Amino acid sequence: MSSFINEDFMLSGRYAKELYHGSAEHMPIIDYHCHLIPRMIAENWQFKDITELWLGGDHYKWRAMRGNGVPEEYITGGMSSWEKFEKWAETVPYTMRNPLYHWTHLELKRVFGIDKLLSPATARDIFEECNAKLATAGFRGQELIRKFNVETVCTTDDPADDLRYHKQIMEHPFGVKVIPAWRPDKAMAIEDPKAYKAYLTTLGEAAGMEIRSYSDLIEALRKRHRFFESMGCKLSDHGLETFYAADYKQIEIEAIFKMVLLGKTPSEGELEKFRSACLHDFAVMDAESGWTQQFHIGAIRNNNTRMFNFLGPDTGYDAIHDVQCAAAGNRFFDRLTQEGRLAKTILYCLNPKDNEVLMAMAYTFNDGTVPGKMQFGSGWWFLDQEDGMRKQMNALSALGLLSRFVGMLTDSRSFISYPRHEYFRRILCSVLGEDIEKGKLPASEMKFIGKMVKDISYNNAKNYFNF
Repeated sequence: MSSFINEDFMLSGRYAKELYHGSAEHMPIIDYHCHLIPRMIAENWQFKDITELWLGGDHYKWRAMRGNGVPEEYITGGMSSWEKFEKWAETVPYTMRNPLYHWTHLELKRVFGIDKLLSPATARDIFEECNAKLATAGFRGQELIRKFNVETVCTTDDPADDLRYHKQIMEHPFGVKVIPAWRPDKAMAIEDPKAYKAYLTTLGEAAGMEIRSYSDLIEALRKRHRFFESMGCKLSDHGLETFYAADYKQIEIEAIFKMVLLGKTPSEGELEKFRSACLHDFAVMDAESGWTQQFHIGAIRNNNTRMFNFLGPDTGYDAIHDVQCAAAGNRFFDRLTQEGRLAKTILYCLNPKDNEVLMAMAYTFNDGTVPGKMQFGSGWWFLDQEDGMRKQMNALSALGLLSRFVGMLTDSRSFISYPRHEYFRRILCSVLGEDIEKGKLPASEMKFIGKMVKDISYNNAKNYFNF
């Protein structure tokens, strides 16, 4: 009997298998958006055990464990590593049809060479085998990245970050390019004046100047933008509920900024105007530098107040928002187009209702200068699973050019999330293979379709980002 994670896992039919094994399987990985901690890469982190590596900070698993009735002390609390792992092992059989079931067993097989299904019966053996391997030099942070033929990693970094660990990696290369990506969300977060003033102090210190006005803010950000560029940065990223494109005058933005510095909370209208100004100025910087800008649209965050007060953000209490983004998004990109300041752009949505909305938006602003200049990004977060990926590919195929797609990313804090690229590639090959089986694509064009798979897996990203 073949193992669950076998060579044809998730590949339906002859053509899907041929495409995956012949075109996708051995292509390098460009992970152009992730949340790996640069310090852990630079210091070639040695994980103390599988619980730290697998369960530390992984809110996907935390949500599943809570849903399975696991008390919080076994998730983020003070129970031992074994007790936490044991509760995860008890949960795994209940994750069938959730992507966690596939990811868990892909990671066990690809990282640790373990072919067993994780369950209470196998938990102790798997725990001990993983821990024994993690204690060796071949399973430290850098080696875990190298294991998956990763060529480039882009971390996610605040403009105030000194990038000391990126510099350390550059000075001590390990065969994988690690470059920062610019995430200026905090620079527009004026809804909390006290926290915002503290951030301005940090940003000002990084830029070597005092920030007393909105124009000072933009000058400080430009200085940091140039510094990031000197460190190899080629991408920005923005996490937004929706786009912002309100009309405003510069004098209004300066007045709102000064009001916030005085500790006054802005109104919704003032917030929208300020965010609109920031988002536009951020986009201008990216266009001037030739960067790619990424927009993640549609998360509603920190919804469980009790648990937010207890654990803080990014602990599994975010959800899918239901916002209207079409009018503001098209207006935002139209303004940049009129000014000749539209950078290469990738759009991601968290609500599947917006798949066609963002796809149509992207292709409204392609201008023929770059293949796929405006991109509809891969399934993100709650949509980073088979159904979400297929829907994203179908929307992209129906309204644009799947062949120009820059493909998958991990968007992960985990050093062993790279099998998600394999997962994506298997699904991509199944989608195309099924179309060939059904006569929707010609089998005579397998050579071109194979090239298309290679391009989506690697070549398009390599060329698009100029890595």
